[in-house]
Amino acid sequence: MKKFFSVFMLVALVMSVLVACGTSNSSTSGSEEQAETEGKKVLVMGTSADFPPFEYIDTAKSEEIIGFDVDIIHALADKLGYEVEIKDMDFSGLIAALQAGKVDFVMSGMAPTEERKQNVDFTDSYYRSDLVLLFEEDSKITSADDLSGKVLGAQVNSFQEEVAKELNGTVDFTLETRDRTPDLIQELKSKRFDAVIMEEAVAIGYMSTNDNLKTISVPNGETPGTAIAFPKGSELTEEFNTALKEMIDSGEIDELVVKWFVE
Repeated sequence: MKKFFSVFMLVALVMSVLVACGTSNSSTSGSEEQAETEGKKVLVMGTSADFPPFEYIDTAKSEEIIGFDVDIIHALADKLGYEVEIKDMDFSGLIAALQAGKVDFVMSGMAPTEERKQNVDFTDSYYRSDLVLLFEEDSKITSADDLSGKVLGAQVNSFQEEVAKELNGTVDFTLETRDRTPDLIQELKSKRFDAVIMEEAVAIGYMSTNDNLKTISVPNGETPGTAIAFPKGSELTEEFNTALKEMIDSGEIDELVVKWFVE
C-alpha cells in the first residue's frame, strides 16, 4: 500500500510540473509574444494598390505593395513606434471601411475634399499633383472642349470624378467610372474610352511605358493635394500630422518625391 501511494505521489508530482510548464508556454501566442517584445501596436492601413507611383503591387519582384505612400507610412510608423499592415481594396470602399473600423487609417493618394471631411479627419496634405486628361495621340484632343460627344473615364468616388462631373456641365460627353486605374487604362487602349482624367503624376507613369499617350491640363483641375484619413475624432490624426510635418520640414518627403516621381 505504501509502495502504491509513493508511486501515485510521484506521478502526481510529474503531472503537476508538466501542467505548469504547459500553462507557462501557452499563456501568449507567438504573435502576442513578438508584439510584447517589440512593444509596437499594429495599425491597419486601407489603400487601393492600383495607383502608381503612390501605391501598387510589385508584380515583377515580390508581389508586395510598394510606392510613394508606402515609403512615407513606413517612415512615419518607425518614428512613432507602430507596425503597419496594408490592406488592399477598391478605392470606392476605403472611407466606408474606415468608418466601419475595418482599417485604422486610409492612405491612397486621397484628396481631402470638403465632402470627405464630413465623414473623416485628414492630416495636412503632403503632396499635390494637378489633374490632366490622358488620351492616345491619334484621338486629336487638344482641349477639354474636344471631349464633346466622346467618352471620358474616371475612378469611381474619386476627386477626378467630381471634377469630371463639373466639366460635364459645360461639355457634353459621356462619363463612365471604373474601380481601378488599370481598368481605366485598359478601356482607353481598347478604344472604349476616348480619354481618362487622372493626376498628372500618375499619368506620367503610364506615359513612360506607352509612347502613344499624351496629356493636356483640365479646367479647374487644381487639387487640394493628398492626405492621410483617420476616423472622426481619432487621436492618431494629430500624432501622425506632427510626424508628417517633421518629414516635410526635414526634406524627407522631397527625397521620396525625387525617388518616385523624378528618378
